[in-house]
Amino acid sequence: MNPIVIAVIVIVVVLIIWGISIHNNIIRAYNKCDNAWAAIDTQLQRRNDLIPNLVNTVKGYAAHESQTLEAVTAARSAVANARTPEAKMEAAGTLSNALTSLFAVAENYPELKANQNFLELQSELADTENRLSYARMSYNDVVMNYNNIISVFPNNLLAGGHSPRPSFQITDESARQAPNVQF
Repeated sequence: MNPIVIAVIVIVVVLIIWGISIHNNIIRAYNKCDNAWAAIDTQLQRRNDLIPNLVNTVKGYAAHESQTLEAVTAARSAVANARTPEAKMEAAGTLSNALTSLFAVAENYPELKANQNFLELQSELADTENRLSYARMSYNDVVMNYNNIISVFPNNLLAGGHSPRPSFQITDESARQAPNVQF
């Protein structure tokens, strides 16, 4: 066989293997994004499961704070009904703000703050928020890796139908500000 034909065949085989390797790396990174999003979704669901008990506990002590309770309930429903990651991110931010308001209301009711059920729910919610924060950081890390993989040359030539994924960012500026606590 002609050495030029052999060289061309070797080059084609190497290029095919290289292309398959890049494609597999893109798919692995994409799947890691889905897995990291599932961790966020799990924590959002855990938080949503805690909220009805928290709202009912607060209702017993602060029934006239219905506007705050309704905001928490509406935000919880928005998270549960959101279908896309972007919609869930936005709804989760709204829910975080509503929960901050709820805990600010609780500060005005010493007997509520002393209620064991409320304290346990508050602790569970704080634990869930910590887990959610960690899941968001992990998600953002794998999304950044995925976006880098599909954006750099020569991977971008083989990325085809893969588009960048959004990171989980705080879009509400009020969530970035420290709450005003009065004693």
